[in-house]
Amino acid sequence: MRTRIAFQALLAAVGLILLSPAVAHAHGDTVKVVVTGQREGHVTADVTWENDGDAVEEAVAATVNAVSADGARTLGPWRLVRDPAATPAGWTTAESLPPGAWKVSVDVGFPALGHGELEVGVPVVDPAPTTGTPAPRPASPSSTPTATGTQAQTPTPPPTPTPTPSTASEAPAEPGTGPAVWWTTAGVAATALAGAAVGIFLRRRRSRG
Repeated sequence: MRTRIAFQALLAAVGLILLSPAVAHAHGDTVKVVVTGQREGHVTADVTWENDGDAVEEAVAATVNAVSADGARTLGPWRLVRDPAATPAGWTTAESLPPGAWKVSVDVGFPALGHGELEVGVPVVDPAPTTGTPAPRPASPSSTPTATGTQAQTPTPPPTPTPTPSTASEAPAEPGTGPAVWWTTAGVAATALAGAAVGIFLRRRRSRG
């Protein structure tokens, strides 16, 4: 059983080996590589057959290298992967180039030989500005925040009126008034009446004698 499975796998491998040259011979022996640019730093390229321009449906073995414009930095080798956002001939890289100017070269080794290169520029993307809520301004001592967010002035309490002293209780007594003066006047009147009564009594007594 195991021998049969191994033999079938060997036949399948041989068939693929024999089929690849047949497919390559039908389309030609070279592929055309066109580096189309970059998308968010990812290198993009189209790989087609040189003779008829058909998209390469087989797996593509290719390497991508990038050199900065001044030659100080190199990136790669990266491999090409199918670009689901492009046409059937579209390929891209999983890695992305940093911002700057780059000379990109793509070399294909399977299913046929091919080469392409292009100078691409990756722009600097500014980060989105963050919006924050400004800190509230401190309220002044004489104002308090209301429910609507405005500041209402705190009413200043009216001054406490100074109690006015009662006229009857605190006004100085005028001369000739008051309880002492009343008793003095009553005493003088009583003395005068008593003297008059004594005088009348003495006069009547003398007239009788």
